[in-house]
Amino acid sequence: VRFEQVTFAHAGGRSLFEGLDLAVPAGTKVGLVGRSGGGKTTLTRLLLRMTDIDGGRILIGGQDISRLRQADLRGLIAYVPQDPAMFHRTLRDNIAFARPDATDAEIRRAAEAAHVTEFADALPNGFDTMVGERGIKLSGGQRQRVALARAILRDAPILLLDEATSALDSESEILVQEALWRLMDGRTALVVAHRLSTVATMDQLVVLDRGRIVEQGTHHELLAAEGAYAKLWEHQSGGFLDDNPARVELP
Repeated sequence: VRFEQVTFAHAGGRSLFEGLDLAVPAGTKVGLVGRSGGGKTTLTRLLLRMTDIDGGRILIGGQDISRLRQADLRGLIAYVPQDPAMFHRTLRDNIAFARPDATDAEIRRAAEAAHVTEFADALPNGFDTMVGERGIKLSGGQRQRVALARAILRDAPILLLDEATSALDSESEILVQEALWRLMDGRTALVVAHRLSTVATMDQLVVLDRGRIVEQGTHHELLAAEGAYAKLWEHQSGGFLDDNPARVELP
C-alpha cells in the first residue's frame, strides 16, 4: 500500500493532507498513532474510497485505487471500524455479511476466533437471534467482536482496524488481540489506536499530527528519540512490554 503525494481537505474545511507520502510494504503491520484530529481515521477512509483524495495517488499492489471498481477494492480489504454497522438480521447474517457464500462451519470458526460464541451461545436463539436495529440488542463490545468475526471470515490480504478493540473490557481485549495477531500474520495491516499499548509491537509506528507524519519507527526507536511519541507514551503513564505481543498493556 502506498500513499504518494496525497492531498486532501474536508468539505468546506482546511487542508488536512498536503503531499503525504507513506509506504506500507506487503505483510507489514503498521500502527497509526497521534492526537485526535491528526488524520488517522481519514487515512483509512481514503484507502477504502469512502472519500476521494484531491491530489496524488493511493496504490495497492502498484494499482491506482481510483481505477478499481469499488467492489474489487473492498474485496481486498477487511475493515473493522470503531462503531461497526449492524443490520436488523440474525447474528449469523451479520457475520456472513462479510462473505455471503460462507458455510455455517466457516461462520462458526470465525465466531469462535473472535470470541463471539462466548455470548452467542447464551442468547435465546443462539446464532439465529435477531440483533435489532443497528445491533441495539448487543453491547458495544459484542458488536466489535461481530465486526472482528467478519474480518476473519473475509480473509482479505489487507486489514484496516480503527480502534477495533476500544469497546472491549480488559479481559476480552486480551483474548481478541490474540485472535487479531493470528489474523494479521502474513497480511498487510494498518491499525489506528489511541491506546499506544495496542500497537506498541507493530513492525512500524507512524505518528500523525495535523495531517503530517512527524515520526516513524518502531516503539523502541521512537521512545529513544524522545519526541512526540515518547511524550504520548509517557502521558499514558507506566506502559510496559512483555514477550507476548498480544498482551501488551498499560496497567
